[in-house]
Amino acid sequence: MWNDAVDLRDFYATGLGQVARRAIRQRIRAAWPDAKDQSVLGLGYATPYLGLFHTEARRVAAAMPAAQGVLHWPSEARGLTLLADEAELPFDDLSIDRVLVIHALECTEQVRPLMREIWRVLSGSGRLLIVAPNRAGLWARFERTPFGHGRPYSPDQLTRLLRDTMFTPLGASSGLFVPPSRWRMVLSAAPAWEKIGERWFPRFAGVVIAEATKQIYAAQPEAKQRRRRTVLDMPRRAP
Repeated sequence: MWNDAVDLRDFYATGLGQVARRAIRQRIRAAWPDAKDQSVLGLGYATPYLGLFHTEARRVAAAMPAAQGVLHWPSEARGLTLLADEAELPFDDLSIDRVLVIHALECTEQVRPLMREIWRVLSGSGRLLIVAPNRAGLWARFERTPFGHGRPYSPDQLTRLLRDTMFTPLGASSGLFVPPSRWRMVLSAAPAWEKIGERWFPRFAGVVIAEATKQIYAAQPEAKQRRRRTVLDMPRRAP
């Protein structure tokens, strides 16, 4: 079941949502310290995190699944978002250098078609980064946050999925150790929670983050009848 884009926007406007955004952004930036001259696609509800790359990447776009809905982003410039079928992405083969997936994998009923489409649009040297709720974490147990909806993953499950869909896992990490509480005292101590959790309790993180590359010499995805696809160019960053 998909979270509505409006509900996701409202969550990230709360104090708890801002804490989650900062914690996950740090992990994303640690995995991708530089996206200069790259084309970056966010799939799912990735706009709270694409700002990391908006000023440095060559092209940035956010593809929001039709069942989730779409919202304008960025607010101060022309829109870089589009509504898309997660199993029929409107981009050419090998056209994307980086794909960030968040608030998508745990919600879709078309897991393998989604992964095949990512494989198709990702360039030969491209990177995929998936952020998914951690099955063993507290965040997956509370429905008041977006991470409490859909199917959570363990690090092993996420790694196995990547291998089964023609990707080579590069590594998995954990993030979001602060409890999903609205108490101000808990939120103000979020940096300490992240340091302590990473050192002593990595198994119970709120999210699992896995990076992978595509297997260039893997067997081609199984053939299927496709609708006629409208192909879009990735928008260029304004000078």
